Amino acid sequence: MKPIQLDGRSLTRDKLVEIAYGASIELDANALKAVARAADFLAEQVRREEPIYGVSTGFGSNADKLLGARPLRDDLPGATRSNHSLHEELQYNLIVTHAVCVGEPMAPEVVRAMLGIRINTLLKGHSGIRVQTLQALADMLNSGIVPVVPELGSVGASGDLAPLSHLAIVLLGKGEAFYQGERMSGAQALQRAGLQPVTLSYKEGLALNNGTAQMLAMGVLAIYRMEKLLDTADLAAAMTIDAFAGRLGAFAEQVHALRPHPGQVQVAAQLRDLLSGSTLADIAYHLVPRFRPWLPSSWQTAEAQQLRFDIGWDWVPSDQRHGREKFYQRFRPFRGGKKHQPQDSYSLRCIPQVHGAVRDALEQAKRVMEVELNAVTDNPLIFPDDTDANHVEEQVISAGHFHGMPLALAMSYLKAALPTLASISERRLNKLVDPATNDGLPAFLIGNEDGTESGHMIVQYTAAAIVNDLASRAHPTSVYSVPTSANAEDHVSMGANEARHVLAMLSDVSKVIALEIYTAAQALDLRRDMINAARQLAREADAETLAGKIAGGPMPGAPGREAFIAEVEALRAELAASEEFHPGTAVAAAHRVVRERIPFLERDRALDGEVATAIQLIASGDLLRAVHLR
Repeated sequence: MKPIQLDGRSLTRDKLVEIAYGASIELDANALKAVARAADFLAEQVRREEPIYGVSTGFGSNADKLLGARPLRDDLPGATRSNHSLHEELQYNLIVTHAVCVGEPMAPEVVRAMLGIRINTLLKGHSGIRVQTLQALADMLNSGIVPVVPELGSVGASGDLAPLSHLAIVLLGKGEAFYQGERMSGAQALQRAGLQPVTLSYKEGLALNNGTAQMLAMGVLAIYRMEKLLDTADLAAAMTIDAFAGRLGAFAEQVHALRPHPGQVQVAAQLRDLLSGSTLADIAYHLVPRFRPWLPSSWQTAEAQQLRFDIGWDWVPSDQRHGREKFYQRFRPFRGGKKHQPQDSYSLRCIPQVHGAVRDALEQAKRVMEVELNAVTDNPLIFPDDTDANHVEEQVISAGHFHGMPLALAMSYLKAALPTLASISERRLNKLVDPATNDGLPAFLIGNEDGTESGHMIVQYTAAAIVNDLASRAHPTSVYSVPTSANAEDHVSMGANEARHVLAMLSDVSKVIALEIYTAAQALDLRRDMINAARQLAREADAETLAGKIAGGPMPGAPGREAFIAEVEALRAELAASEEFHPGTAVAAAHRVVRERIPFLERDRALDGEVATAIQLIASGDLLRAVHLR
């Protein structure tokens, strides 16, 4: 990959993702001049003995303690003088005592993104770090050293202190790191990479560990994954719509022009594209047969006997058409799989409103992350070029840019949205397997003529379990501030926990959507094959034979039989004249990818490997590439 140049001003989400997954970085020469000016300014203020928070004072609740010229114990008889100044000791102690996270190590891409973010914000020239220290941090990233950063420990203000200390401690030759896939001490990682440990100068420890890099890194990676997941969710929904032979009016452009939420409009347009070319969607009610269990007498030809189902309709007698004459002038008097109603259930009809609202939540998160990527988030802030300042306090200002609440609330919004996306997917899946709601498909999408098969029954159980788990994890952590640092930091954001939850929850949402696609592919095969079986029968047989598939008609020789057969003939002729029924072009492409890996479920078999394959199809992006969405 081409190196990414960092200058403190132009880092984007896409560039950060490249860094996270292996791109090297270069530091902008002009930005380094600003870095040097701030470091030189800070050194001059220390020489003048100006009191500056985190430089010549302690941190947090120790901010009222000014550093002396040397350790107090140095005056004791026989004491050995320290080789380091108190200023250096302060910065060193800050890192080594703050690196106390627990849990499993963060993923390498998260840690690399954190390093990229921290380096970029320090390049703004308002943090006081020296050029050589910043270059050492960049060298560590470029060499492939990945510090071991346990997951738990940040409260999101003063930034991500503990996890960022785990980044910085490796720079000191302490802590642990991964290098070339092997976990080792920080000192050993530096040695193998040909790098030297760093001794920190004024404010450098605070510059390295005071900021929002963990929550921002996780947030950006979550957005990157969620963008693909939302497209996959739209694709899953489109496949389900085709499997239902659903109605497309709810996605019409003029409909959404009346309520133009951006995400909603986008999803409706995408569904129209995905379903373009479908002859299943908007099919006339009377052409869709209902599933009936296969019997030895179901079909007359050897070829038809290989089908996994029988089909049928109910006839609507003339004395049940009163007040509905206009409807039956347009539609033939047969009830099959599709109910005679002009609208689908909410989980189909309201896809743009639900998926679109999740997209709008994502757009808000993008806006927040893009601001944060090129922001200064440590404290205090240094303004060496402020020539109007009357005193150092006007050039070294303590503020609160480390507070993660902007990111925390954006992540809270996403965290609430994710279970919604999973929930509507599970509802569509449930509709597909339930014979009371799947518009004429077999129960659990399996022929089950012998009564021994469960089909996709338990697939829905798994989806339901995941949805419940997601819902239980959706409560925002940002509403629970637990004060720290002896109440000096008396309101914190908990944004790191929020971002960590979102990143983890995305994986589970993708599993639910994979289960919907797995199930919708089975349903789509059945729907298409059942309608095309009716079409083939209509082409090969006469009206009397087709009448054998229709319940409720007069028996041969009974009054009204002739009129009934005439109506059956009209149905037969319409079916016979139809082109072969098929899903939308994009849906068909995705369905082919599924079927290349997972065969149709003819009879019950072990499904665990197939579920894993469906999940991998989502993770690999193969489905989206098949329909050119990504």
